[in-house]
Amino acid sequence: MAQDATQEIFMKIFLNLARFGEKAKFSTWVYSITYNYCIDALRKDQRHGAIFSDDLEKAPDEAAEEVSDAEMAEIKVSVLKQVMQQIPSGDRAILRMKYEEGMAIKEMAKVLGKTESAIKMKIKRAKAKAQRIRILVEKQRENV
Repeated sequence: MAQDATQEIFMKIFLNLARFGEKAKFSTWVYSITYNYCIDALRKDQRHGAIFSDDLEKAPDEAAEEVSDAEMAEIKVSVLKQVMQQIPSGDRAILRMKYEEGMAIKEMAKVLGKTESAIKMKIKRAKAKAQRIRILVEKQRENV
């Protein structure tokens, strides 16, 4: 499956190379094609739940409190792995873009085709979900 996806992505890049307008870095352009392909594939596989659904964006926040970057950094690696497995793929992707890849909000907005404020809100909501799941995971560990 990964080999097929890689081939498809390289074909898309090759076929659209003439469209690269040098408005962004080449690596960002390639990343956006790759990211969009992967998200589309996940959406096809998970028809029962939308990854970046506009309905989710419009949903009221369950956790109004802000989760700081320091709190996110305090999560133990083993707990973090469990948390990342349990949050939706779209939230996992947005957190990885920010924390693993160190992408700037502006760059994330370009890649995802969203506004900077929408990206900030996605990050805030993803961090809140991760925080709620972390608390549950840590409680489960205490009870074991």
